[in-house]
Amino acid sequence: MTPDTDRNLQLFQRAQKVIPGGVNSPVRAFKAVGGTPRFVSRAQGAYFWDANDKRYIDFIGSWGPMILGHGHPAVVEAVEKACLEGFSFGAPTEREVELAEEILSLVPSMDMVRLVSSGTEAGMSAIRLARGATGRTKILKFEGCYHGHADALLVKAGSGLATFGNPTSAGVPNEVVQHTLVLEYNNVAQLEEAFALHGKDLACLIIEPIAGNMNFVRASVPFMQRCRELCTEHGALLILDEVMTGFRVALGSAQSVYAKSIPGFAPDITVMGKVIGGGMPLAAFGAKRGIMEMMAPLGPVYQAGTLSGNPIATACGLATLREIQKPGFYEALGAKTQKLMTGLKGAADAAGVPFSVDSEGGMFGFFLFDALPQNYAKVMTTDNKRFNTLFHGMLDRGVYFAPALYEAGFMSAAHTEADIAEAVAAAADVFKLL
Repeated sequence: MTPDTDRNLQLFQRAQKVIPGGVNSPVRAFKAVGGTPRFVSRAQGAYFWDANDKRYIDFIGSWGPMILGHGHPAVVEAVEKACLEGFSFGAPTEREVELAEEILSLVPSMDMVRLVSSGTEAGMSAIRLARGATGRTKILKFEGCYHGHADALLVKAGSGLATFGNPTSAGVPNEVVQHTLVLEYNNVAQLEEAFALHGKDLACLIIEPIAGNMNFVRASVPFMQRCRELCTEHGALLILDEVMTGFRVALGSAQSVYAKSIPGFAPDITVMGKVIGGGMPLAAFGAKRGIMEMMAPLGPVYQAGTLSGNPIATACGLATLREIQKPGFYEALGAKTQKLMTGLKGAADAAGVPFSVDSEGGMFGFFLFDALPQNYAKVMTTDNKRFNTLFHGMLDRGVYFAPALYEAGFMSAAHTEADIAEAVAAAADVFKLL
């Protein structure tokens, strides 16, 4: 295809004149892998079509929300009905209550939930709530975990454990992140030392139970157990960021997966997004009643949003949550994900390419390593050039994985055995090029 006929290229060139980098979220720009982003013209089921009308098997699913696939009939019907009733009111609706009740019925660690419009907003608000509830200032996060682009969270590790982080984005003053401590993921000894040094000042520990922004890296059970124990011991609140994992890895979300190995395990605050909106801008944070009643208008912790609980988004999310509760849904979804991982691993092994895979429910990740990495530093040693060859080889064959080696992948209920077989066959060809 030439520049004169490549609609993706033409749209990208137009976009770069009016949108920074030509995209409204950085990873879409293909900067990490090179080449021209695919501009999506439409999607259905497990596929989308780009501006050149080429079909791709979609394994990012809008970065997680499309657990049912694109255009599920029950969801489309609910959204169409809601559109006819009105787009936004700035006043309460019954469907907000129904969605809140549905979420709480599936995640028993929460008694109350506040609906917002994005994961960033939910994470930022959860930290404000933790600070308000504890009267403390400092927060603890882990390198490689992404909790949105709020200023206090755009931070990298300091030069030593006793020092706090440094900004990773221009426009974030040092004093904004001076209370954010950044540790290595899955490092129990460092975690214990941090609490010994700073425990009395920590408002919260925030963590992705399965990190999805350093590809797919899960917190080990001993590590997660110590997170819970140390927060309890020192009076800090444990925040689980389940924006990606919420209803994606299990019906009870990732916290239910860890509860199988850690008796009584539950976070103090949960942050959710993506699947609960079914593809619409919707997120939430919730906790036990005593914590949530600190929120305005009941308490002193302020948070507001004009479009929070949007009637179209709640219709989309509610229809999605009702579909995923049908018997056998997660068993089938998990089996498909595992089949894809097994197939990719087999293709890599046959070509002699170091390759490791992991998955939970409908979320997965793969690495060009013999063994799964446990932290961000190890993930960062991936051979970028080989990954880029893998990505573009799959893209050329109509299989769309994340355009960055630091992003997880997602299976949907709409993917078929034939889709998985096609992806594995494509991978078998591409691995021969690595």
